Amino acid sequence: MPELPEVESLRQILARSIVGRTIVAARIGRLPLRRKSPGNFGARVRGRKIRRVERRAKYLIIDLDGSDVILVHLGMSGSLTCRDADFDSSEFDPRHDHIEFKLDDGNRLVFNDPRRFGIVRVVPRDSLPALKELRGLGPEPLSAGFNPGYLAERARGRKVAIKNLIMDQKIVAGVGNIYASEILFRARVRPTRSAGRLKREELERIAEFTPMILRAAIDGRGTTFRNYRDSEGRPGTFADRLQVYGRAGEKCYQCSSPIKSVTVGQRASFFCPKCQK
Repeated sequence: MPELPEVESLRQILARSIVGRTIVAARIGRLPLRRKSPGNFGARVRGRKIRRVERRAKYLIIDLDGSDVILVHLGMSGSLTCRDADFDSSEFDPRHDHIEFKLDDGNRLVFNDPRRFGIVRVVPRDSLPALKELRGLGPEPLSAGFNPGYLAERARGRKVAIKNLIMDQKIVAGVGNIYASEILFRARVRPTRSAGRLKREELERIAEFTPMILRAAIDGRGTTFRNYRDSEGRPGTFADRLQVYGRAGEKCYQCSSPIKSVTVGQRASFFCPKCQK
């Protein structure tokens, strides 16, 4: 599933390619996404200019002139690509092009999702804080609101595994399975340890490395294993820089010990038994 770096990379590219453009038409495919689009979907976006593209956690918010925004979640396998006449769409099965926005410059903004777990909704801008998708989200990990003091307060007395804590969207918004493993490796903390039993200096390292890992991944356009592509159809490159995720049985780059895998919160988690305590 695309995580914060993939969505933020996508946001940055879309901000350069679609802001200022006007939606002249919208096409909805026959098969519904996780939520069926209402009958007035096309009418609500037609003729609207795209003012900006924002992100909250793993959600994209395409802000339109008028009172509405388009809320997008990529789900398990979704992609949102801006396609001009030269766009190479060979990796995108047209049967899964579920929603298409035609822009006034002739380009098309296409939501492709083979597994159809994604979300594309048109909602009133004023309703965003109350939407169940966004309501109750924790601070952004790239913001000043996520810091050692905040993390220590949220971890205090908690028996939950630290990996589950930093993946809890009510604690910190946007961190997922891949980057949680990478963050904890850099912080030298095992993913299974109880959050409430971590030392202050360990929590400080987690808070320090969280934005560092995420920013590095954004610079690399995220991580690609299967479906994810950015708005220009390119895969992310951060997979080449992963230290532990997906490397069970391989040697640790730091100490040569075999990387181990353990299930934490029904998710595969990867760690070095020597580097992480």
